[in-house]
Amino acid sequence: MAHRKLGRVSAHREAMLRNMTTSLLVHGRIVTTVERAKELRRLADKMITLGKRDDLHAKRQVNSFLYGNEAAKKVFTEYNAKYADRNGGYTRIVKTGVRRGDAAEMCIIELV
Repeated sequence: MAHRKLGRVSAHREAMLRNMTTSLLVHGRIVTTVERAKELRRLADKMITLGKRDDLHAKRQVNSFLYGNEAAKKVFTEYNAKYADRNGGYTRIVKTGVRRGDAAEMCIIELV
């Protein structure tokens, strides 16, 4: 299987992951479930790798995926320099226990 379905139809899943990726890149860390974080990691790493390329096509790809301009600006200015010598693995998942309502395993996903 290429990806997790996360109990959503494809359009909802894509919008949720785009929103979470934008939030992660703007704030540096977010709290979510482990399954969502594992899917989010793929997309966030891809956006930062595109930011390191820093050409016109990469900028258009990042801007078409992320919501708003703030996250895209951070990808090409701040994260471009911060992760210049790192080949992948830009995120860290730290498990924090279970959620009280439904016992879903929660975690913090953050940029390294």
